[in-house]
Amino acid sequence: MEDRIWDVIIVGGGVAGLSAALMLGRARRQVLVVDGGSPRNRFASHMHGVLGNEGVEPAVLLERGRNEAASYGVEFERGTVSLVEQAEPFLQVALADRAVRTARSLIVATGLTDELADIPGLRERWGRTVLHCPYCHGWEVRDQRLGVIATSPMGLHQAELVRQWSSRVTLFTAGLGGISGTAKRRLRARGIDLVDTAVTEVLGEGAQIKAVRTENGREIELDAIFTGGALRPHDNFLAPLRLARAEGPMGAFVQVDAMGKTGNDRVWAAGNVVNPAANIAMAIGAGAAVGAGVNAALVAEDFDAAVAATSAVQLPQVSARFDVRTDHSRPA
Repeated sequence: MEDRIWDVIIVGGGVAGLSAALMLGRARRQVLVVDGGSPRNRFASHMHGVLGNEGVEPAVLLERGRNEAASYGVEFERGTVSLVEQAEPFLQVALADRAVRTARSLIVATGLTDELADIPGLRERWGRTVLHCPYCHGWEVRDQRLGVIATSPMGLHQAELVRQWSSRVTLFTAGLGGISGTAKRRLRARGIDLVDTAVTEVLGEGAQIKAVRTENGREIELDAIFTGGALRPHDNFLAPLRLARAEGPMGAFVQVDAMGKTGNDRVWAAGNVVNPAANIAMAIGAGAAVGAGVNAALVAEDFDAAVAATSAVQLPQVSARFDVRTDHSRPA
């Protein structure tokens, strides 16, 4: 693989990366997917809200996606990328094991990590009874006793959403450092209980939650918790390219246009690495769009190169004919 120039290297073999790979494989591109095997949703046992795949295990969908992409010639390599650098006219992709791959274009689909609050019992239940997305998990915990542990202003929005699935919602606001009177009135108007004391422990057996204990020793009974951690996109390996970033309520992410292209004409991105709010269905769609966009860019480059090559061949012939007609110093 060292000497091979790939049309596209896709970093990340989750649903966004595999969706892009499928599009590009069908477009007869030479595609390599580099994947470390740790998708963001690996903690969840089932997917929901994914048309045609309701209740399917995430690992099953990924296996199907790999098999489908492989059937069109897409190749896979297990590993992680440590660095991407410009190596004109292409890109050099360095892997953690020091192997180097060369690509005409790069799709980043590496996702992100949820860094949860340091509360005993929280991280151990992540993806089972400690949840982040009511659209993904709300139906399964409907009408139960639900807690929302706010860690940023987005926690207020999360609490409002969670209220759609249950009338028994408690919002823990200590992580916000207090909220306005207007916000309190809004939340209480829909029956949401507000607790301003910090949660210090999640109680229960195994994955099940019995209650949370607060800083003042109070135990509040709950069946499930929604929360959000600090979102850390897996994009450090792009640092040498100095790509522009966009700051938003969920953090700073590499800036892309509507088709997923970054400020570098050879680098594209899709999925949670640039859109932390995207669920599986959205990430699949984004991957497909990026795959089509990358192929279109390569098609244009192929035609530009063909035109340039044709012109290079024709120019000397034109010059020779011009010399014959105009150079009168040559003997007849």
